[in-house]
Amino acid sequence: MPGILHIVATPIGNLDDITLRAIETLRQADLIAAEDTRCSQRLLQHLGIRKPLLSLHEHNERSRIGRILEELDRGRSVALISDAGTPLISDPGYPLVRAVREAGHAVSPVPGPSSVIAALSAAGLPTDRFCFVGFPPQRSAECRRWLEALRGRGETLVLFESTHRILRLLELLAELMADAELVVAKELTKRHENFIGGRPGECLQRLRDDPPLQKGEFVLLLRQRAPQAATAQAIETDRLLELLLEELTLKKAVRLAARISGQSRNELYRRALELGRGDLAD
Repeated sequence: MPGILHIVATPIGNLDDITLRAIETLRQADLIAAEDTRCSQRLLQHLGIRKPLLSLHEHNERSRIGRILEELDRGRSVALISDAGTPLISDPGYPLVRAVREAGHAVSPVPGPSSVIAALSAAGLPTDRFCFVGFPPQRSAECRRWLEALRGRGETLVLFESTHRILRLLELLAELMADAELVVAKELTKRHENFIGGRPGECLQRLRDDPPLQKGEFVLLLRQRAPQAATAQAIETDRLLELLLEELTLKKAVRLAARISGQSRNELYRRALELGRGDLAD
């Protein structure tokens, strides 16, 4: 009987969120490849399953492929799981799946929990079109350029962020996409699950005012204005700046424009300079 690699989705928080098929697949597997064997062992103990575990993460994935192919060549069943949710979604596994397919073995998905889909289902933002963009770059300058490239996108954007960088990300969103609709989904399916909605600046203030909200795993869902609306707003903003700059210095005009429009002062300052009014900075 030919070997099969099963891609098994596991809970993203609540250990009871696992399908009957996933449980049976793990019970029947000859080997379970796990991103973090310690984390996966807790799930298996909860399910009463004892199976050989093989670590497979971003630092050793390519070296593990040969071992898994050997198991499949012998007709054995291998299950791939990640720390939480559906494997390969911002997790290791792509090189393995590709190698297994190229070797002629079957790859079978066992669908189940996904933090992306869970967040979309409860956020109250449009889901007819969405784009998952994963984690932002860690360095601030790269993160800014990454977000700037996403400006103007019409679909709902879904991204991940960690505890240590959530405030920085919200600060950049408040600056670069001030009027976007944002939902911050925190600790999905866990005891401290929370959904925080509003403009990026409002969400940023909520987390600043309540430090415990800054801890956990985050899925952010972002919906920007349609390009047509964004263009109309840009025209209105330029007209507002031009009128104010006829009477006020650059700094005063930008400060007043920010109060009137609710837009980022830094963005308005840059736009005023682009309009050629940098000579009034005194």
